[in-house]
Amino acid sequence: MRIGLSTSVIQDGKTGIAEYVFALVRAFEQASTHHKFVLFVLEQDLPLFEFAQKTAQIVPVDERFRPPAQDIRWHRTELPRLAQVHCLDVLHVPSHRRLIWRHPCALVATVHDLAAVRAARRFDWKWMVYGRVVARWLARRQNEIIANSESTAQDIADFWRLPAGRVSVIHHGVDHERFSPAPAEIAKAVARQRFDLHQPFFLYVSRLNHPTKNHVRLIEAFNRFKAETRQPWQLVLAGGDWDGAEAVHGAIQRSPFASDIRCLGFVPKQDLPFLYRAADVFVYPSLHDGFKFPPLEAMACGCPVLCPMRGALREVVGGAATTVDPENVQALKVQLGRLASDGELRAHLSAAGPQRARQFEWKRTAERTLQVYSRACSRAATKYAAR
Repeated sequence: MRIGLSTSVIQDGKTGIAEYVFALVRAFEQASTHHKFVLFVLEQDLPLFEFAQKTAQIVPVDERFRPPAQDIRWHRTELPRLAQVHCLDVLHVPSHRRLIWRHPCALVATVHDLAAVRAARRFDWKWMVYGRVVARWLARRQNEIIANSESTAQDIADFWRLPAGRVSVIHHGVDHERFSPAPAEIAKAVARQRFDLHQPFFLYVSRLNHPTKNHVRLIEAFNRFKAETRQPWQLVLAGGDWDGAEAVHGAIQRSPFASDIRCLGFVPKQDLPFLYRAADVFVYPSLHDGFKFPPLEAMACGCPVLCPMRGALREVVGGAATTVDPENVQALKVQLGRLASDGELRAHLSAAGPQRARQFEWKRTAERTLQVYSRACSRAATKYAAR
């Protein structure tokens, strides 16, 4: 097969979708002797795909198509034409926000979550309309849909009413070479040197996105924990500013324990494993999510995890994490205190996490994705033959 992959949604390589695209391309390297891969890459992102130059054809995309509105237009008009120029058998768009209508070849799309539909009150109304109306209509034009979790697949069935036979659940993997247990002493030394972190700390890795990522409630729970226990723990927020970030910064400024709340901004890939290993507890109180990497990466590194059993998170963490209602500030406070004081519980979760994470392998993800490509080609061929 000649397989095309659109990569313009990676946002400078700093998103979960970027991690998905990079990992998938790397995992496809072993299949490059049987299939031909064509990557469509924005010009400034080309250095991010240098690793794939020997196994894939890379087609530069003009930077004027980077802004979201222009990128959507490019997907609707230019990408179908390029698919024909490069004689693609199948085209994969790894985000439902960029689905295309025309059929230059078989079409596959990945849906990471439908949070803007399920939790519409927490999102811009335009994304809610897009998710409920436009994306639903476009999704019906795709030959195959990949959902990254059973939870997302259920949302697709509930809100888009797509036939179950066209939706495949394929979990993401984790890079076990990067994210694995290692001596905490080394990681804590790195955390002291690079981030000036000297105290025990709770870690949250996520963009500062209010209210979806629930930072404000976490900060309030941390305030209560500190006021009640007076323990020297810190709260470390790793992630760049996003929609509503001003509300998060405001909550930090108002906190009586603001000096113990650290905002690190975007943390480079090479530093994340050290940060997970140095953290004493990883917290992920997001209100609704599809399959997210940070809890899985933290578990793979042996960091105890606290998160809700919502969306796809229950599929990710299984029984290897402590759970909490993310909308209950008092419950969050109680669990922070419990994990801070119970070394045996932290040790148990630290041991259970890597075992759970081993169930998620990018090689398996790539193999199943190639199967979806093949089914999409067969479905498209059958459809055109029937005309």
